[in-house]
Amino acid sequence: MAPDFAHEPDARRYTLRIGDELVCVADYSERPGQIYFTHTYTSPARRGHGHAASLIEFAVNDVASRTTDRIVPVCSFVVDWFDSHPERADLLRRDAKA
Repeated sequence: MAPDFAHEPDARRYTLRIGDELVCVADYSERPGQIYFTHTYTSPARRGHGHAASLIEFAVNDVASRTTDRIVPVCSFVVDWFDSHPERADLLRRDAKA
């Protein structure tokens, strides 16, 4: 089955599902002009297959397409993702106050 990515704004999260299984979640919070990615979770049985990286890429692309807000990576996984994707650094605002 193909992964199904979704933005769930009421829950302030991005999700990746495969079939009926919730595989990965990226939680965020918002402040004026900023989106804080606070937590990424992957089901233990699904770890190590790139699901979280795929979800963060989906989330970053969604943020870039729908808003001019800057991303503040609080979650260490999201920090590492941006370190591996310096071409997306224009979306960051690492100096924001938490």
